[in-house]
Amino acid sequence: MKMRLLASSLLALAIASPALADFWSDAAAPYKGTTIRGVSESTPPSNYVKDVLAPAFTEATGINIEFETTSWDQMYDKAIKDMEAASGIYDFVYIEQDAIYSYLSRDFLVDLTKLLTENPGLKSPSFDPANFTTFVDYFKGPENGDLYGVPMEAFIKVFLYRKDLFEDPAIQAAFKEKYGYDLKPGESFKAWRDSAEFFTEYGKENDLQLWGTAVQAASGHPASWYEYVESVAPLFGVYNWGINAADNYGASVEHGGTMNSPQAVEALQFYLDNLKFAPPEATASTWDEVASSFAAGRVAQGLVYGENATWIATNPEKSEVVGKVGVMLPPTAEGVLDAAAKKEGYIGYYDGGAFGVPHSSKNKEAALLFLEYIAQPEVQPDWAVAGGRVVLASTYDDPKVQQIDGEADNYFTLMKDEGRLFAGAPPYPFHNQVREAVAPVLYEAIIGNLGAQEALDKMAANAEAELTRLGYRK
Repeated sequence: MKMRLLASSLLALAIASPALADFWSDAAAPYKGTTIRGVSESTPPSNYVKDVLAPAFTEATGINIEFETTSWDQMYDKAIKDMEAASGIYDFVYIEQDAIYSYLSRDFLVDLTKLLTENPGLKSPSFDPANFTTFVDYFKGPENGDLYGVPMEAFIKVFLYRKDLFEDPAIQAAFKEKYGYDLKPGESFKAWRDSAEFFTEYGKENDLQLWGTAVQAASGHPASWYEYVESVAPLFGVYNWGINAADNYGASVEHGGTMNSPQAVEALQFYLDNLKFAPPEATASTWDEVASSFAAGRVAQGLVYGENATWIATNPEKSEVVGKVGVMLPPTAEGVLDAAAKKEGYIGYYDGGAFGVPHSSKNKEAALLFLEYIAQPEVQPDWAVAGGRVVLASTYDDPKVQQIDGEADNYFTLMKDEGRLFAGAPPYPFHNQVREAVAPVLYEAIIGNLGAQEALDKMAANAEAELTRLGYRK
């Protein structure tokens, strides 16, 4: 499947309109032979850029690309150190949505709108920020509205479940006999918990490598913090990490926050309790391992990043559960859906990122051309199929995307219709600092050293102390 997708992608790029083909060669003429370097996380969308789009760009422009895809940790370490030192190693970097505010506050990024205005000859006829979904707004300067990153991926975190298990009549009968109600995926937190317990026992009784739910709970890795604060806590009505920016950045209930509120305690307790029904790799699982566990048929349900949903559901070379995957919204506490619909809350994380050009880049103009190249409408459909991501509104209507949508239980339709219920990370320039102050407490809870209430009280205290140290909390 990968080779067929690669071939069709290159063909689509090769038959682009002659006028546009002339633009790329003409605009890039002064930079022909230049090598630009980029860094990103090794994910399906980024690997598609490395394998397909970067070579096609070189073919069209003569500009060479060295694109490094690595672990999440290494990506940030390399990009931030390069931008801090202004060493100019990288000409474009991946900007995760939740990192953009920190990057802007530190003046790391080139204003792309200004760069295009100053270099009108570099403006591609097909490049228009208005063509993007509203996700592009996260990469605009809050004061000037200018663009600082070109979106390359956007997806929601969905609830996946095994249709072959949940729809098996014998399993349904056994579940109802034990719990007294019908087996249905993701209908409530109780249904999630009970079915997780049931399928864990079912796996044991039938000598299967099967557990009831996936849990992203890598102890010592920020992935577990993000799972809780961006995916689980909002389902219970705890938003923006529980920090009340409008009330002196309070995090504790005592100071106007919700980080240690009853809703937060319920959310964290649910998250921790699910570890009893998760596979043994759960406490070492980031987003990558959760996707691998689901694709290997080791879990019955769970929260999975959308960039993995399409390949898990459709790619037999990588997934053991092709044709068996259901996709839906996760369960929510009372009032949360209504709050999300009114833009007073959200039910989960609208994840994704963009490529931006650091001020330290030595090849800003060549890098800008590459960012415009990957924003072309014609390159989007195969990219969406490969990586479960959509950044242009027109991509949803492409026949290739609609075909995969049907095979992936309407994942793209769900993102298009219900993406409004999700939100990006709060606009905190202190994102990394507060995460590092608080996440170690969560790790202690994951390994059983702290209960939910005690952990959240410490998390709130640590957050407030860090916000005071940084000057946000007075």
